[in-house]
Amino acid sequence: MEESKHMAALDWSQCPAVESIPGKRSGAWVFKGTRTPISTVFENIEDMSVDELVDEFGVTREQVHAVLQFAAQSAEPIMTGPRA
Repeated sequence: MEESKHMAALDWSQCPAVESIPGKRSGAWVFKGTRTPISTVFENIEDMSVDELVDEFGVTREQVHAVLQFAAQSAEPIMTGPRA
């Protein structure tokens, strides 16, 4: 049997820096206490520093780091099947 790798699903409800409230940005995941969607980080991280994201979008450095860390941890493969 071959070992298979699966990406963990991103369950943003487990990230303390974000919230999803029906009626607020159509229920999109936003930085807690803001209307800034978390997708803003991923759309701009290639061209902007964390400090620029903080200044431009009214979020905190801690929120940006929490979202990036959560996404990175969630991207770790989940090992299933027999191990060699």
